[in-house]
Amino acid sequence: MAQVTRTPLADQAAELLLQRIGAGEWRLGEKLPGETTLAPQLGVGRSTVREAIRQLAGRGVLASRQGSGVFVTALGVPEDWDVVLRRADIAMVIEARIAIETEAAALAAVRRTPADLRAIRAALARRGERREEIESHVDADTDFHRAVVVAAHNPILIELFDGFTPRLRQAMVEMLRLRGHHGDDAEHDMHVALADAIARREADVAASRSREHLQSMGEVLA
Repeated sequence: MAQVTRTPLADQAAELLLQRIGAGEWRLGEKLPGETTLAPQLGVGRSTVREAIRQLAGRGVLASRQGSGVFVTALGVPEDWDVVLRRADIAMVIEARIAIETEAAALAAVRRTPADLRAIRAALARRGERREEIESHVDADTDFHRAVVVAAHNPILIELFDGFTPRLRQAMVEMLRLRGHHGDDAEHDMHVALADAIARREADVAASRSREHLQSMGEVLA
């Protein structure tokens, strides 16, 4: 098995992991082995493995889920994707989220299970608790919206969300900084209304609530 032989180690480790993913060693959605397993395979330390994983997460190939591990979210790096995102303004980011999340919300209202609903409610509660610091709030907000996407039970939507969101995190942080406020009661109430519509299995209402929330963010910046 190939090992890292030259610096920078983290870059080399990331490239080797990317090659192994592209070769099919781990399937889309599959969990990677832990750092203690990967480190000797790559011939580097655990801290280097962590940095390599962070690099690939930033490129949308991997996603770290707290308490669960690291998962494959793409089988390669989309060509010129980072360039596209750098050129895209926040309005385009919101448009893309609307395309993914409104459909997911409608499907979630139809397909959600009791376990899905519990996950949505738990993520909503965490979102309500993390309002002071922007980055933490964005992460909690993302967890809530991902719980909704998961409840749609469409693996393609989950793949799109997981591949799309990590690249957009900074854009959402910048958007909230431009607004000058975040996590207010009115905005949180929109999320409560979305969760309630899903709980009541009201697909049209859920899609509408999702769209209204995302569009309201763009209107504030207009």
